[in-house]
Amino acid sequence: MPNPVDVHVGTRIRLQRLTMKLSQSVLGEKLGVTFQQVQKYERGTNRVSASRLWRMAEILGVPVEFFFHGIKDKSESGGFAEGAETPIVYDFINSTDGVQLASAYSRISDPKIRRQVLQLVRALGGESGDQKNEKKDTQ
Repeated sequence: MPNPVDVHVGTRIRLQRLTMKLSQSVLGEKLGVTFQQVQKYERGTNRVSASRLWRMAEILGVPVEFFFHGIKDKSESGGFAEGAETPIVYDFINSTDGVQLASAYSRISDPKIRRQVLQLVRALGGESGDQKNEKKDTQ
């Protein structure tokens, strides 16, 4: 089983790579590795060395800390999931559609429109939504 920290770092690598619309092959070329190696980094099956993580941060235009964002919260809450217990959020972020949806959503500057999009997605997903929480969001 991959180490949960390696999986977290790999997820963050994939998130940023997809956000920048880079293929695994292109990232691999820039790193001097194969796309298969990039796949292994993204899955957490191969650990990324410090020097390679530094170079990856340069290529992806993020600080090295980006790859560890949110890790403290997970470890304190015991939130590291392994295997089939991977949280739905990671499945979403690891999908191309999820990255594209999150990217497009984050570009919506009007908070009212953002709430409407959220309500639409909830309705399409069959969730009725909590009116009390929606009112809190609007304040």
